[in-house]
Amino acid sequence: MRAIRVVLADDEPVIRAGVRAILAADPDIDVVAEAADGRELVDAVLAHRPDVALVDIRMPGLDGLAAAAEVRRTAPGAAVLIMTSFGEDAYVARALGDGAAGFLLKTGDPREFPLGVRAAAEGGAYLSPPVAARVIRGLAGDRLSRSAAARDQVAALTGREREVLALVGEGLSNAGIAARLHLAEGSVKTYVSTILGKLGVPNRVRAAVIAHEAGLAGGR
Repeated sequence: MRAIRVVLADDEPVIRAGVRAILAADPDIDVVAEAADGRELVDAVLAHRPDVALVDIRMPGLDGLAAAAEVRRTAPGAAVLIMTSFGEDAYVARALGDGAAGFLLKTGDPREFPLGVRAAAEGGAYLSPPVAARVIRGLAGDRLSRSAAARDQVAALTGREREVLALVGEGLSNAGIAARLHLAEGSVKTYVSTILGKLGVPNRVRAAVIAHEAGLAGGR
């Protein structure tokens, strides 16, 4: 299996060097390019076609969130992971709403970086535990109304699509879902794309939330 190709973007050379060193310790991850701002990131992604773009949230010129949105538009094959020293909920909501595959805190456990990169490259999602905790707390306040809305959304799905969505909610990658349901991985990718379209959500994280709220995942 070839290495996971990563483009790394951060305006601080020391941070880039540190993250690169963390990822270089994993033989299955290859940082193929670096960028110091959002525009360089977009150009690097288009030039190198990585599996994952690991993007700082605050950079000069085109900031990380705007750059991530442009990457998702111009190079949809590249998963985007956002990293930052800041954990404000507004950043999380915007990043996930723009289709990011996950959110990493620079101040978190360094082991989260290869974990996040692997999850994103496999078509999954990764949230740093402190970020995940905030997302869950934010959902808890109006759980009943969200559950009703989620059940209405999944009503449009076929039985097989609900099975796939439930496994997305459990955090399985496309390969994991394919193995569980005895499907080709390409078929799972098609199902996931169709599910996102029917639910009207931009990414697997949002679909996973709906799966939990609708009672399809999480043992509810």
